[in-house]
Amino acid sequence: MTGITTDGLVVIDTTSLGDRSYLLTDGDVGVVIDPQRDIERVLRAAEDASVRVTHVLETHVHNDYVTGGLALAGAVGASYGIPDGEAMAFEHDVVRDGAALETGHLRLVPVHTPGHTPTHMSYLAMRDDEVIGLFTGGSMLYAAVGRTDLISEALTHSLSLQQHASVRHLAGLVDGGIPVFPTHGFGSHCSSGTADIIHSGTVADERTRNPALLTADPEAFADELIAGLGPYPTYYERMDPANRQGPGRVPTELPERLTAGDVAAHIDRGSMVVDLRARGPFAAGHLPGSVNVELRDDLPTYLGWVHDAADPLLLLAPDERDLREAQVMLARIGLDDIVGVGIGPVTDFAGPGGLGVTRRVRWPEVNDARPADAVVLDTRDQHEWDSGHHSAAIHIPFHEVLAREGELPAGPVWVYCATGNRAAVAASLLARVGREVVLIDDFCLPGDVPG
Repeated sequence: MTGITTDGLVVIDTTSLGDRSYLLTDGDVGVVIDPQRDIERVLRAAEDASVRVTHVLETHVHNDYVTGGLALAGAVGASYGIPDGEAMAFEHDVVRDGAALETGHLRLVPVHTPGHTPTHMSYLAMRDDEVIGLFTGGSMLYAAVGRTDLISEALTHSLSLQQHASVRHLAGLVDGGIPVFPTHGFGSHCSSGTADIIHSGTVADERTRNPALLTADPEAFADELIAGLGPYPTYYERMDPANRQGPGRVPTELPERLTAGDVAAHIDRGSMVVDLRARGPFAAGHLPGSVNVELRDDLPTYLGWVHDAADPLLLLAPDERDLREAQVMLARIGLDDIVGVGIGPVTDFAGPGGLGVTRRVRWPEVNDARPADAVVLDTRDQHEWDSGHHSAAIHIPFHEVLAREGELPAGPVWVYCATGNRAAVAASLLARVGREVVLIDDFCLPGDVPG
């Protein structure tokens, strides 16, 4: 979602990663905070608002996406500010605690708020003399805080204590009615988590719901925060180094268009061939050895989590539009090296053996017609499993199924998650290594798994 609000703020949502970028304007000039790599959205927003971007600012070196900051600053001739203390491979402007940045009628005061990262900066924004918001990056989120375990295990406890102090410092800077504008917290794994995704809030709201403000004891806060941290996608390990090198813009050209023979050769060599279709059509007919990751908001997270960076990556889709959309989504997490694409009906790529088929079932069939040797596999997250699961199930989160496939007993594997999407990824990964799979393509809430 991109929209210009009445107070001169453009919010640019990247729902596929659970993040937000911001364009703050005074009507003539603009400041961009935490831009995503596909900077065309920001350029369009600035053009629509008739403003010239003079500053691009990062709250921190990001771990969950490839930044567009350097590319955007270069495209518009803006200053590119990165928090003090970060080693980067390119020239940039150093943002220091308390050293105000001024442009037009805008004034942004950097506030050192360590916790999510050691050098993290939030920004207190003013238009003329009026405080208009706190841009809090991965510090104060809506009813949550940014996770503190992304730098190193050794620093997690101390960063958690600092996060507690930083959020409380931010809450004391301004009146309660001042809006809070975080970068993370809309489904991002950079958030420490909240039961519901919250889309807006003020400092006063956070005083009533943020764990760092509700828990006075820093040690108790740190212990609870760390205990609640779940796993994060494996591609996170590559984001910090990529951002320090100074990433360029999203590629504009599609990778090489492949023939059926090309795709078959890649599958034989063990390349990861990803079919972007919905799981229903995939189950009805697909290339044996291909992996099903649906083209929807969670594509980058799910594919980035299960893709081995050493394996060549290919994409299959019915039309070019789908592939271009996927290319942008994957470029946001640095998956640029797609070696080729297949465009058209899957039947165009079928080999002599024809297409593979995956059986799909609903919960009544799981409980009434499941053979005795079937293995029921729950691929949900740990907290979902803990809230309730099928009585016969084995638990392996979808992103761990390949590494832990040996833990599954012999026999067909009946795979489920909450909606069917993660189960489809896991089932196709298991089929790729020769397991017989059945997709339980049905909906269930945590704690309400039939059986």
